[in-house]
This record gives sequence, C-alpha cells and structure tokens, in this order.
Amino acid sequence: MLKPGCQLLFWINNPVVQCITFLNPQSGIFSYPESYSEFYSMCGIAGIIQQRSATTATSLLAEQIKKMTGCLAHRGPDGEDWWINPAQSVAFGHRRLAIIDTSANGRQPMNYLNRYHIIHNGEIYNYLELKEALQKKGYRFISQTDTEVIAAAYDLYKNQCVSYFDGMFAFAIWDEQEQQLFAARDRFGEKPFFFYFDDTCLVFASEMKALWAAGINREPNLKMLFNFLTIGYTGNPLEPSETFYNKISKLPAASRMSYSLPLGEMLIDKYWDIDLANVKKNISETEAAEQFRHLFSQSVKRRLRSDVEIGSSLSGGLDSSSVVAVSQPLLADPQNHQCFTASFPGFEKDELLYAKQVTSHFSRRHHVVSLSAEDLSNDLQNIMHYQEEPFGSASIVAQFKVYELAQRQGIKVLLDGQGADEILAGYPKYYKWYWQELFRKRQLLRSGELKAAWAKGVTEKFRFSNVLAALFPEFAAVFLEKQYLLHALRQKDLTAEFIKLQSKEAYYTTPVMADLNGVLYFNTFINGLEELLRYADRNAMAHSCEIRLPFLQHELVEFIFSLPSHLKIRNGWTKWILRKSMHDILPENITWRKDKVGFEPPQQQWMKHKSVQALIQAAKKRLVNEKILKPEILKKDIAPSDAYVKNNFDWKYLSAGLFLGI
Repeated sequence: MLKPGCQLLFWINNPVVQCITFLNPQSGIFSYPESYSEFYSMCGIAGIIQQRSATTATSLLAEQIKKMTGCLAHRGPDGEDWWINPAQSVAFGHRRLAIIDTSANGRQPMNYLNRYHIIHNGEIYNYLELKEALQKKGYRFISQTDTEVIAAAYDLYKNQCVSYFDGMFAFAIWDEQEQQLFAARDRFGEKPFFFYFDDTCLVFASEMKALWAAGINREPNLKMLFNFLTIGYTGNPLEPSETFYNKISKLPAASRMSYSLPLGEMLIDKYWDIDLANVKKNISETEAAEQFRHLFSQSVKRRLRSDVEIGSSLSGGLDSSSVVAVSQPLLADPQNHQCFTASFPGFEKDELLYAKQVTSHFSRRHHVVSLSAEDLSNDLQNIMHYQEEPFGSASIVAQFKVYELAQRQGIKVLLDGQGADEILAGYPKYYKWYWQELFRKRQLLRSGELKAAWAKGVTEKFRFSNVLAALFPEFAAVFLEKQYLLHALRQKDLTAEFIKLQSKEAYYTTPVMADLNGVLYFNTFINGLEELLRYADRNAMAHSCEIRLPFLQHELVEFIFSLPSHLKIRNGWTKWILRKSMHDILPENITWRKDKVGFEPPQQQWMKHKSVQALIQAAKKRLVNEKILKPEILKKDIAPSDAYVKNNFDWKYLSAGLFLGI
C-alpha cells in the first residue's frame, strides 16, 4: 500500500500521448501536464468497482485500469486519463476523441459537485437545450461539454435523466456519497457497454478486449455460435444481454443499470419503449410529411453540432442521400462538407453513379474508395479484431474502408443514413407483411398494392402461406419457430456432438407479428438493427471516427411508428413518407429509385478469389479441430454466395473461424 502523500509514477508511451502521470493516493486522482489534457472527447470508457479488501492495492488497480484503456486507444487516440476513489474500490478510465470543447475543462473522468465522477462515450445532441434548462434551476457549468450536462441532469433527475437525452451514449456515474454506480445505454444501442459481474467485482468497458485485459476469461459462447452458423443470428432475441462470450454481458439498448457497492446488488431495467397501440389513424399524408420533415431536419441539425469538420457516408441510396440533402441549408459552407463512398468496379450493384449525382447536385467534395477481393483478404483479420464477434456478410468490409478513407482525409465525424430501412420498411421482405395486414382487413385486392408492386418489378409473392399467416399469426409464429429448428438440425456440415450439445438452447422463439408495425418493431428493437449498429460503431472506432445517425432520433422514431402502414408502403413503394418528404429536394431518380441495394458488395465474386478461398479453408480447418464441423467439409468445394442470401454457409464458416482465432 502507498502511504498518504506519496505519488505513484507511470510512464505513458503510445503514439499520441507521451507524458509522466501521477497518482495521489489521498485524492485518488491521476494527472498529467496541462498541455496534454486539452481535449474533450469520446469514445472509450472502462471501469472497475470492487469490494475493498486487505489485499486491495492502489498500484494493482491502477495497472488494471491502465491496461483496459490501453486496449481502447483506437476509440480515443487524443489522450487518456484515469481516476481512483480514496477507498480504492472504484477505478474509472477514459480514452479521448476530441469533438466538442477542446479545453482542459472537458477532461474525463469528470468530477461534478465533488460527489459524482462520470465517464461517457457518445454524444448528447440536445445538450445545449438541456444545459439552458438546468441553468434555470441553479446548476452551474465549468465546461462546454455534454458530459457535464449528463452529470447535472443525473443530480436533478436521478435515474430518470436518460428520458431527457437525445443522443447515442454509454456512460457511467459513480456517486461517492451513496457508494453507487449508475450506468445507461442509448435507446437503440448505438454505443456499446460490456460488463462482467460476480459477487465481489463489476468490470465494464466499451469493448470486450478491455475486459480481457483486466483478466476476464475469453471463453466463446458456443450456443451463440451454433445459432450464427445455422440461422445467422448474432444476438439472442430472448436475452438481449447475451454475447458471444460466456460470463460477459452487454447492457441492452434503452436500459440503465444501478449497482450498490455496500449491498452488492445490481438492478437493470428498460427506460424507454415504443407504444405500438398509439397509431394516428386519421393523419393526412400532407400533415405526416410536414411533421416528418420537421423532426428529421431537427435531428440532422443537432447532429451537426461539432467543433471539428463533419462529413457524410454516402452510398447513393435514398437514406444517405436524404441526410446530405437535409443538411445542405444547415451547413455554413456546404462545399466543404465531404462525402465518402465505396465503389465496386464492374459490379452490377455498384452505386457510384448515384452517389456522384448527389454530390454534383449539392456541390459536395467527394472521395471514393474502390474495393477488391484483395481488400477483403487483407482486412478481414483486422476487422474481426475490432468487431470481436462474428459478422454475417462482406458488406462490413465496404463500411470499414469508407471509414478508413474518412480518417485519411482528417474527418472525425460522419453522418450516416443507417436505421431508415428498419423504421420505414425499406427492405423488400416488408411487402408481404403489409399485404398480410391488408388481407386480414379485407383490403388487399381493392387497394391495388399487389398490382402496383409487381408493376415496379417487386419479386415478392403473396402465397397461400401468407394467407395462413394473416389469418392465424400465432400459428405462423409457432410454425416459423419449428422451421428454424428443423433448418438448424438439418445442417449436414455440423458434427452430431456439436448439434446435440448446443441446440438445446437455440434461439428460435419468434414473436407474434400481426402487422407491418409489429415486424418493424421486431427488426428495430429485438433482432436486426443493433447488429448493424455494432458493425458501424466498431468499424468507425477502428479509425477513430464517430458515426451519427439522424434517422435514429427517438422522437422521430416514435412519430414514424405512430403512422399507419399505408404511409410507409404505398402504391408499391417502400419508405413512402420519406420519399414524399424528399421529392422536392433530391433528384427524382434518387427519390424514386425502384431497386434496393443496401451497400451490397460483390461477395460471391470475391469468394471465388484464391486468397479468400485460402482464408475460408483455414477457417474450416479451425472449426474441424474444434469439433464443430465434420472433417468431410475440407473436401467439399467452397460455395460462393451473395451477401444477403439465406444459406451463405461458407461465409459463416469463414467468420466463425476468424472469431475463434482472435
């Protein structure tokens, strides 16, 4: 143990920060020269909360938290800092990415009112409005940061503070007076929060590699792996806290955590949800479009708040193009707003021409990265290092390279159109759910929706199975559950032992979805969107870049879910209300595009490449050695597949093999 008044000396040696750091055991505060703390930042947090014991040493706790933040350097390359409380029962660490308020006042972990210490990853986009309201109630602020606003809001509203935040966030607040932790994650799960908890210790961080650095075992969750290999699930719809590693959990989206150190008690609950019964049946199309435009513009405006340059990820599709269009009048100098696009030369689904049309229309600077099979083989291992869990297609590589391109141009913040497809019914699969809803209401034939969709080239069909699903949704849910199970059990490449051991807890339960809103809710909040948000966060943070998603503003999403289905799919068009809102500010062939690509790369073509096939074969060998795949798989020809086909087994084997190798 260190005696009062002593100082513990550390040397920080990383590419960004080199300085001498001191720990004062009386105050428990780390510090370093002022010139190295001139950043407010997100994006990597880490914490340890443990029962005080005779063997607890400040030096050991400091070493652990330093190892954790060291693993998160890519999330915040602009600096790091730590705090340990006087009792040596709590350690907080933070990595910095400078976005707002670049003064020393914004350093984290942040002390507020000499009672709270906070670490925060993310952005509270309405922090200026909240700050003004809090100032009227007597609160004072030293910094210009949103982190200090979170702490003040917690002091006033306690665990209800999250209801006031419009943002993406994962934060932790330690109340030294009450000896209690409060942590929360944003409504959609844009920002991560992983944790390990036992009877004596709580360890949490933005990424699991930081937990491993703290000594938590890296033990793969084979039940999750079984579900990924068979039906492609990357999460457990019934238990959203489950991860691909045993004993490591994630705080679910829209959830908050309270942990009392004296009592050793933890409580996790959900603080926000959508009311599916709240449907505005009589709202007019004009009124809906005006309200949508207002909320969407407000969301974009708030997400443009930054002290560094902001760019846009632009695929050429409707969603990202809409973000660019709405941001145009909100920018001080639109021509300096850079756009970034992935291109796949020679691929029929390459969207580069559409993206160029958008940047030309709005006079934006445009950067393009062209991708090949070599990029896939060169970057896959690195991508898995950052992702930490399996991913379902090669589309993740395109996103990774776009964010890398932005980093090379010095851009730290990108706007992105992600989330629109899930909340606005953008995928072709949603047609059948809308048709089933109309059929149940006896409106399908007279609505003309089938004819309108097929006239636009929609390949979805309305079959007898859809009739049964419309009339008997409970039966359809049970049937689908059994189909999933049979599909998994019939996977011939898996060993009988692996199937027997892991299929007992397979995740096949499906909710009863009687209408379009029901399936949109399922894909937005239960299974679908959070997987994509995980990809985006890890890919962006790998390049020290922050992604902001204007479509995922909770008031906007609440409004969209309150709209009747015919304002989401109409006359054979998906995302109807978005198209109507954008038709006067976007080029017509962008607004009314019939095809839906979704940032799709030429995965099938890439999987034929020699270097990629070598990776697939090596991954299969690893799975055979782990007794997951049968040895015969090594003699079978590799079956290249498109990114979004159902049975892309060889891609799953590749991803699973990489996962087991990290």
